Amino acid sequence: MEKRAKIAWLYVVAALFLAVGLFLVVKKNTYLFFALPVVLGVLLLYIFSLDKVLLLTAFTVPLSINLKALEAGLAISLPAEPLLIGIMVLFFAKMLYDGKYDKRISHHPIAIVIYCMFAWMLVTTITSEMPVVSLKFILSRLWFVIPAFFLCAILFKKPKNIHWFIWLYIAALCIVCVYTIIHHAQFGFDGDSAHWVMTPFYNDHTAYGAALAIYLILALTYVFLPGIKTSRRLIIIGVVALLSVALVFSNCRAAWLSVIAALAVLICVLLKIKFRWIATVVVVLVGLFLAFQNQIIDTLEKNNQDASGDLVENIQSITNISTDASNLERINRWQSAFRLFNERPVFGWGPGTYQFVYAPYQMSKEKTIISTNAGDGGNAHSEYFGPLAEQGIVGSILVLILVIVTVYHGMKTYKRCKNRQAKTLVLGATLAFISYFVHGLLNNFMDTDKLAVPVWSLAALIAAIDVYYADKETFDEVKE
Repeated sequence: MEKRAKIAWLYVVAALFLAVGLFLVVKKNTYLFFALPVVLGVLLLYIFSLDKVLLLTAFTVPLSINLKALEAGLAISLPAEPLLIGIMVLFFAKMLYDGKYDKRISHHPIAIVIYCMFAWMLVTTITSEMPVVSLKFILSRLWFVIPAFFLCAILFKKPKNIHWFIWLYIAALCIVCVYTIIHHAQFGFDGDSAHWVMTPFYNDHTAYGAALAIYLILALTYVFLPGIKTSRRLIIIGVVALLSVALVFSNCRAAWLSVIAALAVLICVLLKIKFRWIATVVVVLVGLFLAFQNQIIDTLEKNNQDASGDLVENIQSITNISTDASNLERINRWQSAFRLFNERPVFGWGPGTYQFVYAPYQMSKEKTIISTNAGDGGNAHSEYFGPLAEQGIVGSILVLILVIVTVYHGMKTYKRCKNRQAKTLVLGATLAFISYFVHGLLNNFMDTDKLAVPVWSLAALIAAIDVYYADKETFDEVKE
């Protein structure tokens, strides 16, 4: 009887739900009520299985759509950012309740750099030209870093969660790739349409290209990962082919360069070239550039090949600083950032303020056809020069320290790892991390969920393997 009563109640609730839903559709012309089961399901996951919410977030990030011009003055990416905010709130609630968190992660050098970055952001928010904007910037950075680094590092205690997190993002990204390629084909794969055919999922081709570069490297990592079945490896090779085609058609030259840079680092690792030799070469190249910068700039200015739909011409246009509007606009933004820095070299103008304050610091001779007098075209187009203008010299140095510390521990962990699977994964994660921050010389997307989640989760993966797996002979679940 009890079982029949439960079944009867189930039918009653289902009937009421359908009745209310149909009433709202017919009378109010709204379908939002039918989203209630999904919302309730996600809330249950928050309560009973937060790890599933993190995995769900990995899948939703590439498919999320950005909504702008909200009344609160914030743009938000749906549904990814509400999921991330909920995860952050639960994390803080749990920390206030029991204060338990793995000290091996919280005391890891990467985590310490993150603390320093947030501490300096708070200082520069106090001195900010626009404190409210800076406070919003810090909050948004928190709901990226808390879930994608601090909670993912714990999630990655289980190797299967590493695989699920990476491949859920790749699966969603592949959906975007297919959509973009089909959309692009309708315009004959021309260069102009390549800039926007990935909308509404990515705002432009540079963010799309940066994500493709990261996950192409990770997918290639799985091609060589030990223990993968042949049938799965063939599927992975198919995914690599799709991501490669998408990267080429993305028309994002910075993403192409970032993959080449990662490949160069991989060659150095495989050839076991010592770090001091690489550092020596870099110092020599920088010295040569400074010594012959006038001659180099004169040579670059003779290149007038603009970006186009042709792959070879696009590669040639990378060094065009005479007529290519995209390259010239980056220089305009960088020069504006340097002028902002010169005026406030210590504390900067405040986190997140560049796009609101750079307009008066443009010079007419540096403006391009895509410049705006209002200076509402976006950020500084650099993960290094943006913080320089917004948070002063300390902010920029902290970004460099984050890159150096993360790459150092990635490479150190790669050498320490006794298990081939962990060894291969940490190398792939480090190369993908490098690819983003090479791309970061020319663009910056760490204030968006599309790239913040991948980048911080890569840092979490490096920290997790360093802490949990590097000294283990096997790559299996960590026991408490």
